[in-house]
Amino acid sequence: MHPFSAHPPETVSALGERRLIEAIRRWLGDTSPRTPFGIGDDCAVLPIIPGHSLLTVDPVIYGEHFDDAVSPQAAGEKLFKRNLSDIAAMGGRPVAAVVALAFDGRLKTRWLAAFYRGLAAVSRRYQVPIVGGDIARQREGVVATLTLLGRAASRVVTRTGARPGDALYVTGRLGGSRLRHHWAFTPRLEQGAWLARQRGVRSMMDVSDGLAKDLLALAPAGTVPALDGAALPVSAAARRLARTSGRTAIDHALSDGEDYELVFSFAADAPAGPFEARWRRTFPSLPLTRIGRFLPPAEARAADALDLGAYHGFEHLAHRPDAHRKPRRRRPSP
Repeated sequence: MHPFSAHPPETVSALGERRLIEAIRRWLGDTSPRTPFGIGDDCAVLPIIPGHSLLTVDPVIYGEHFDDAVSPQAAGEKLFKRNLSDIAAMGGRPVAAVVALAFDGRLKTRWLAAFYRGLAAVSRRYQVPIVGGDIARQREGVVATLTLLGRAASRVVTRTGARPGDALYVTGRLGGSRLRHHWAFTPRLEQGAWLARQRGVRSMMDVSDGLAKDLLALAPAGTVPALDGAALPVSAAARRLARTSGRTAIDHALSDGEDYELVFSFAADAPAGPFEARWRRTFPSLPLTRIGRFLPPAEARAADALDLGAYHGFEHLAHRPDAHRKPRRRRPSP
């Protein structure tokens, strides 16, 4: 759905700020608690969280993270879920969210209502209240930002901690983001919390910018990710894309990003067999694949590992007209 209208009665400008905030309360329903624990005050009031708190923030931007082909409800769900994925990547549990939006005054009220209902659907699904936020006007476009508070479910798993020789695993399948998956995905919250309880798991992150790029953030000094190309869990969507894109399915799996799967290192001296068996019993419908190891560069070349230098991930500040998260901009109607 196109977000903007040239007919003022259809737009948020016709409501004004006070009535718009009242409408947002209705759209969110029971997902936003009563003040002072929900929207309505200068700050949200939250209880002190024992242990380690987690805090993350991510936006969705019209023309960058979604376009007219994505429904407003799906865009709202994507905003919430990509933040949930960050919490999952550190083995945490989500606690509460705040949402800030900036948009053109020509934004359709119907579009915004569906966007907030998408947020509310995810809020209910994962039992994470929306406790505050902000709205502001900007000259063009839509920028929505969600800040999510979480807590460590057991220990905090970070991107650092891997050692030379450690194994690399990834959940699910890779490369389906261009065909719907970039918004129709499931954040791996249960799996992240479970992995945080496994002693052999040393580091972890979610695959958001493409595995070829993201793995570099996990690599210990003096090593490279030595991947077995035949072992990569390439999605059916990536194979379909490869038939028309002029790129290989492995390229899509390594480079496209927005898979929102978990990639983690597992201690070389820990028993992998029992760990993999526990995973299969706990998550029988979600594949877990061992894709390689962290090795010194010379050993990686000797092992005939994939040359990750031949692939790329998503670069946020680079000009890449072909990037799937940069569709052709549809300007608002005059």
